[in-house]
Amino acid sequence: MFNDCLIAQGIHPDVAAFVATAEKSAVVTNASERITTITSVNQLKVLHAMQKCRLSDAHFVDSTGYGYHDVGRQVLEDVYAEIFAAEAALVRPQLISGTHALAVALFGNLRPGNVLYSPVGAPYDTLESVIGIRNAVGSLAEYGVDYKQTELTSDGEIDLSTVQRDLQAEPRIAMVTIQRSKGYAWRPSFTIAQIEALIQTIRAVRPDVCILVDNCYGEFTEDREPIEAGADLIAGSLIKNPGGGIAPGGGYVVGKAEYVARAATRLTAPGIGGDVGPTLGMTRPLLMGLFLAPQVVSNCISGAILAAEVFRRLGYPVNPLPDAVRTDIVQAIQLGDAKKVLAFCRGIQYAAPVDSYVTPEAAPMPGYADGVVMAGGTFVQGSSIELSADAPMRAPYNVFLQGGLTAAHARVGVVYALNELHKEGLVVIK
Repeated sequence: MFNDCLIAQGIHPDVAAFVATAEKSAVVTNASERITTITSVNQLKVLHAMQKCRLSDAHFVDSTGYGYHDVGRQVLEDVYAEIFAAEAALVRPQLISGTHALAVALFGNLRPGNVLYSPVGAPYDTLESVIGIRNAVGSLAEYGVDYKQTELTSDGEIDLSTVQRDLQAEPRIAMVTIQRSKGYAWRPSFTIAQIEALIQTIRAVRPDVCILVDNCYGEFTEDREPIEAGADLIAGSLIKNPGGGIAPGGGYVVGKAEYVARAATRLTAPGIGGDVGPTLGMTRPLLMGLFLAPQVVSNCISGAILAAEVFRRLGYPVNPLPDAVRTDIVQAIQLGDAKKVLAFCRGIQYAAPVDSYVTPEAAPMPGYADGVVMAGGTFVQGSSIELSADAPMRAPYNVFLQGGLTAAHARVGVVYALNELHKEGLVVIK
């Protein structure tokens, strides 16, 4: 019946049948039980945190101006701290993105003469400007903070022995940054177990450094978070996983109280920190989105696994493989051709509830070195927890699929993306 509906809407019968066959495969169906278990654990974790913090309807009253005595803001941050097993949290609508949250954590905790160190290779594109790898006004480099990184091995693994040597060789390293998700790189995203092993290696050599994990795209994909693996700080965006598709904006920094407090001074001002900040009526959707987030994340993962199996069957490299352990919601597909990337993104856009009539094209984007094509007809602008796909227009032309508020919509997105490629004669369905 579902395939008949797709065909009635213009989907080629071969495309509908191909995706339906992939969906019935053992690798896709076997993933369901694992996803359900993790979702249940995380749903209970979120529920318990809200109950422990005595969340009440009284906390949904908005504040304006300075936001003094905003009890809803305090409970929101207490809930985040409880969920992520942290001492403190900074959860604010004034944090506009994951990059912004990471920036306040970095600027708040680094000082001139310090070295910021990445043991997992290059950071995400937008952080290059923050750090100063690419020249940008106001970067850490402008303030006298140097940067060093250790490359991953040829198969994308963390080179722990080299990390040890590099930490020993540079005593000025004050902060270590670990990017959990692959970003726009063709490497595995790092599991909590891998992050824990890396943190133990770092602590054995340099117990004094602050360890920050970029948690974007990773929240609620596993049954533990990076603080539980030994990280000092984590940061992310509320229009990704923890916002559950309900949060209209915002970001978070969570971890040890002293480091969170320092981040807060960069968001506001020294001497003010996290004691001010109006919630502007957003407390209810931020908490409602958080409550829904474990289930929404599982829907995203279901769609990512289906996409991986569909395009693996067509002969394209996919990362991760459909049967891999998931530690983020991002599915990378190596299409190998700019035309295929654009067609894929058109399909995702045409499957959107918002702006479905728009044709995405590659264009310059703030913070990116290459032109980027972004498909996402989302209710919240730029929301990656909603169904979206994007790609930097550079060889080998990988496209990155993420999101899906419902598993059914994620499935439709895969169908539409493949249909657009088939319609343009860019894939052959066997």
